[in-house]
Amino acid sequence: MLSLLWPWMLALAPLPWLYRWWRRPADDTQAALLAPVYAQLAADSPSGPAVSRNNWPSLALLTLIWLACLLAASRPQWIGEPIALPTSGRDLLLAVDISGSMEVEDMEVKGSLIDRLSVVKAVVGDFVERRSGDRLGLILFGDHAYLQTPLTFDRLTLNTLLQEALIGFAGKGTAIGDAIGLGVKRLKDKQENSRVIILLTDGANTAGEVEPLKAAELAAAYGVKIYTIGVGADEILRRSLFGVRRVNPSADLDEGTLRAIAAQTGGQYFRARNPQQLAQIYAILDQLEPVSQDAETFRPTRALFYWPLGAALLGSGLLLLARGSKP
Repeated sequence: MLSLLWPWMLALAPLPWLYRWWRRPADDTQAALLAPVYAQLAADSPSGPAVSRNNWPSLALLTLIWLACLLAASRPQWIGEPIALPTSGRDLLLAVDISGSMEVEDMEVKGSLIDRLSVVKAVVGDFVERRSGDRLGLILFGDHAYLQTPLTFDRLTLNTLLQEALIGFAGKGTAIGDAIGLGVKRLKDKQENSRVIILLTDGANTAGEVEPLKAAELAAAYGVKIYTIGVGADEILRRSLFGVRRVNPSADLDEGTLRAIAAQTGGQYFRARNPQQLAQIYAILDQLEPVSQDAETFRPTRALFYWPLGAALLGSGLLLLARGSKP
């Protein structure tokens, strides 16, 4: 459907004719300095009536240019058919740790060790693709927490921004409490019983201004459920000059705090020691029951002002060519 955002602009259409009707003739009783050269040019030029009779194409073109400019100024746009948005789902924020420890290579994929963040991107990306009907958002945290993507139905953009996340973007520390606080801020005004945060980390709270348990108290007060995931292997083999030794790359993982956060908010704590377990955890989270929401629709719009504006520019060019071709 064609619509004009500012249709009142068309009321200015008669303005040039009103000006010509109201304007007064210039006072030619004043004495003027006679310049012979210009007087001769004036004598050689066509008379006034002749110009008026022969100039009607230019006047018509000027009229069309003026009307096209007004039409462009009225901001024409094409409004498409209403598109219904999903009417059920959850408001779900994904909080992903991108601190320095996420570059540890302890996740085995096809016999090779892969860094934790690469595995998280693959598994969480699949999870995002399956969450049709949910409003999803993305929080990345290191020394500070950042809202990378606000709550949206646009899963493609969210997944793209997740895949583009790099270790160190948010600093080397781990601000778990700040990530929870930011998530609560974004969810507290949303529909009740649909506020969910899925927080994934491989360490303990080492940065930020908010303690994780205090942030969990705030989340519980606003009815925000938090699922926590601790990622990282319990044991890997490291070769050194003294032979092969076993090390625990997840020694810094604060499972006690993550369990307490989940318990305090009505969520659940999960432990992912390898990619298979991480995928299973997100498959469990994928079974969250959707809740009803108010139906929403939107109508796509497309601006069309450039068509009449282009016509006005074309008409101006033709007018210049016509005047330039006259002897």
